[in-house]
Amino acid sequence: MEKVSNTNEKQVKSVGFLERWFKLSSHKTTVKIEVMAGFTTFVTMSYIMFLNPIIMSKSGMPFDGLFLATCLGAAIATILMGMYANWPVGLAPGMGLNAFFTFTVVGSMGYSWEIALGAVFLSGVLFVLMSVTRLREWMLESIPMSLRLAMTAGVGLFLGFIGLRFTGLVVADPDNIVAIADLTHFGFGAFGPEAPALGFLSFLLISILSYRNVFGAVLIGIAVTTLVAFIMTWVLPTDFFVVAEAAKSFAPTSGFMSYNGLLAIPDFAALEPILWKADIAGAFQVALIPVIVTFLFVNIFDTAGTLMGVAERANLQDKNGKIQGLNKSLKADSISSVIGTAFGCSPVTSYVESAAGVSVGGRTGLTAVTIGLLFFVGMFFLPLAQMLPGFAVDGALIYVAMLMMSSLRALDWDDLTEYAPAVCTTVMMAFTFSISNGIAFGFITYTVLKLGAGKSNEISGGVWALTALFVAKFMFLQH
Repeated sequence: MEKVSNTNEKQVKSVGFLERWFKLSSHKTTVKIEVMAGFTTFVTMSYIMFLNPIIMSKSGMPFDGLFLATCLGAAIATILMGMYANWPVGLAPGMGLNAFFTFTVVGSMGYSWEIALGAVFLSGVLFVLMSVTRLREWMLESIPMSLRLAMTAGVGLFLGFIGLRFTGLVVADPDNIVAIADLTHFGFGAFGPEAPALGFLSFLLISILSYRNVFGAVLIGIAVTTLVAFIMTWVLPTDFFVVAEAAKSFAPTSGFMSYNGLLAIPDFAALEPILWKADIAGAFQVALIPVIVTFLFVNIFDTAGTLMGVAERANLQDKNGKIQGLNKSLKADSISSVIGTAFGCSPVTSYVESAAGVSVGGRTGLTAVTIGLLFFVGMFFLPLAQMLPGFAVDGALIYVAMLMMSSLRALDWDDLTEYAPAVCTTVMMAFTFSISNGIAFGFITYTVLKLGAGKSNEISGGVWALTALFVAKFMFLQH
């Protein structure tokens, strides 16, 4: 009896601590609701554990280390958000910025991934400084809404193009630059395992499941596509698959992927090659200013939009409409960008998938702490991440891209001087294969069109300054 009494007393004390710290009753929630909300958000955003290492490993960084870094960065950042800001928001390396890091800064511009990490660190420090001063408000107020919406949509189109290339759906063409692939092709290309039809199947499955509000739609879509690939390797003859000479070791006779179990104790030695490897001194270059500004802009506007959207759904406004704890949540997000750099991650940011947890009752930081703890558990699933075929995961990449592009619906389509710069920003990100170029074209187009339309009074001081910076970039800093 005494043992049972002691156990009950400990449970009461732990619940009492959670009540005091997270103010559960004042938010009209319970421990059970918060834990379930955290689990819900984790399932909806856990795809980042598999996608981020795949994308960033193209920069030359080790996949195993990136997987652990993604889990650790997301876990620590999300717990920080929960414990400090008491918000039900999950954080992880941002989609789009990881692609910009890999394919533009490292791939197109030719910088090492260490210098690229240095640029991420500097943008994170600037974000922190802006979060503790009035610079953040100035930035958010000075950049027109149309360009903010376009940044999100443009990053989405950029991601979508990458996803289509990864799956093999879009291939190079000597006459038309790009073309659709042979959908009957199953083999290996420059970007890893290619199976265009299966990649498209992954995207379609995820989209249908999401439309029907199926719990864990992204993970289910990836799992089903992977299962289909397994079945194909068992049923179809080996000569059905086309295997490049450079990829014989991955031949489909042993399956598209090698099964080595689903769980393993994390080997933190895999982190050593990327831990604290940011070359901050190397990032102090004039030519990298547009890169740092791009990391900063996309992070700020994506974070602000996500946090305000979650706040509205979680009813975190007071009676005057002021969002409670917004400053703390922005500080937690900005600090997380710097923390993520230490582990070798692209900017860590708040995830819009947090709305899933809010929809089932998540209202406090206990939801975020639950998400963070589950990311710690995720570190044990490295063998699963190594096994998943690229095309199955890339379907999720295309799906995320479509979600991001939906922001264009909020544009003022009756005002050419608003929607034309936004569309220019969006398409140029994909067509120049550079997020920073897209932003630059957008600002220049916005300023010129407003001047030509006699609306110079709508051009803020911030837009003037940034337009001058981007004009200088094209004139003197073009890489």
